[in-house]
Amino acid sequence: MGYTPKNNQERILHRFKISLGHLKKVIQMMEQGSYCINVIHQSQAVQRALKNTDHLLLEDHLRTCVADAMTSSKKDVAIKEVVEVFKRSK
Repeated sequence: MGYTPKNNQERILHRFKISLGHLKKVIQMMEQGSYCINVIHQSQAVQRALKNTDHLLLEDHLRTCVADAMTSSKKDVAIKEVVEVFKRSK
């Protein structure tokens, strides 16, 4: 399992890079002694961005890898993987 169309892969990677840039800004804010509430707001924004990227990545996985697995002998493995994603997100 593992094929992601190039355009989706690029979109997902771009979002991760944006999140990384924001996280670096949060670190810089901490190093500069920025007001704690401002740092928290920025940190929360990074967390939301990562969560949204995870959703996009999971959707892409469902449309590609899981869809392919459902028509092959890997159906049970694919279902188990997706269930584990939800178990870990709690």
